[in-house]
Amino acid sequence: MNTPIVINNDGRVSKDLHEQLTRDLDLSLPTFPPKKFFSLTTNQQEERRLSLEKYIQMIGQNPVVSNSGILNGFLLNAQQETIGGPSNNEFIDIFLMNGCKITINVSTADHSGSVLEKVYKNLRLSEEYYSYFVLFIVAQDEKNGIHLLRKLQNFESPFITIKHLHIIGSRIVLGKNYWDVGYDLKLMNDEVAMNLLYIQAVAEIHWGWILITDELKNQLTDLQKHAKKKEYLDIVRVSKYHGYIQFAPCFCDYPQPNSKVLVAIGRNELNLRILCDGEQCEEVFKVSRMRCWRITTLQNGNERSDEESDDFSLELSFEYLIAKNQLQWITITSEQAILMSVCLQAMIDELLSKTVDSNKTQEIPQKSWTYVMRNGQSIIIGSSSNEESEESKKNRCITQPSKSEPIMKKLADRFSVVKVKKSSDVKSNTRGNIQGKQTVEYDMENNAFRMIGDDDL
Repeated sequence: MNTPIVINNDGRVSKDLHEQLTRDLDLSLPTFPPKKFFSLTTNQQEERRLSLEKYIQMIGQNPVVSNSGILNGFLLNAQQETIGGPSNNEFIDIFLMNGCKITINVSTADHSGSVLEKVYKNLRLSEEYYSYFVLFIVAQDEKNGIHLLRKLQNFESPFITIKHLHIIGSRIVLGKNYWDVGYDLKLMNDEVAMNLLYIQAVAEIHWGWILITDELKNQLTDLQKHAKKKEYLDIVRVSKYHGYIQFAPCFCDYPQPNSKVLVAIGRNELNLRILCDGEQCEEVFKVSRMRCWRITTLQNGNERSDEESDDFSLELSFEYLIAKNQLQWITITSEQAILMSVCLQAMIDELLSKTVDSNKTQEIPQKSWTYVMRNGQSIIIGSSSNEESEESKKNRCITQPSKSEPIMKKLADRFSVVKVKKSSDVKSNTRGNIQGKQTVEYDMENNAFRMIGDDDL
């Protein structure tokens, strides 16, 4: 879980969350950041908020916690509270990769999974294929290039997220949600699922995400004209970068400081195409050889309280097993660093799910729990579907958005998504030449690293 969350500085609500998670999930959690008894300065408030945010990030790395209705329900309710409460009978546009639009009637209380289910029913997709797709936010730049911003999570309302995302050209699209391209064969047995794969494949070739020769391009164009979708996919499946997510040009300290690179993640690896003197060379980093990685937020100046400040950058650093007994830190400076981290984690989770032990998923009995609002009002969340009870909905007052709404907007614009820029606008900002900047780091351990053996070296 790498999507930042708006946290109330006093920490009262988050403390309630910590106690409920500890009690109901019977887990040993990180220590909750202690509350200060005296009034905090602006800098201390920011430190407090960051410590609470890091706590949420840490507990979110535990799959039992991140999949629990308690955490997802807490974050969804916190998001609704920020805009003043739930609202029914809203409409949201969901797009396919080819630009086709599906308009869905939703409530602001509908999380991403609920919205997805409505999209699936509209498409008449068989329920057994639900888990293979997910909602993404994408944006279009000035040159009509498409940038994948992030995946929508179950702890957020897609309607609220996209409404408060002030990025020109941003929209919600339906896309694949798996890394093992072998799953393509299963989905190609279903007409609706195969059509979704076909639509995405055509789009990725058009965007230049999948590399094909001119000869293959002509062959695919002919297949497309005759609507031979299976034959089209059979060719695409063996093409370069099929099953990868492509990222905007950025900078890396490997092989040399300030190397301009193109990052692609897929097929259990992070792929670097290094651009130098008009030539391109390729480096491959297997995810199973990454011992851990971290996200670092770099902020200029000593004050971080200015909500209008966009002067920040993000880094993804990973510790890689270059050779036997030789680990090396490699740092990528990119506004899409959070999405890169999410991709690595999802890929590793998929790898681990194929092991014998990981296939024994733990069923978590869902219980009713209480969400405490900032004004002290309590909401009882039901146990069956993790939805707010009808009685609580009736008792809750829908107020005007609080003054914290601009903060939510700013966090959404800054961290949840990448700012869309032309590649020429990307500036080098590696750790070695950063001065006078504050850093905030989130470390993620790689459980798949322990699976590595001598044969991998």
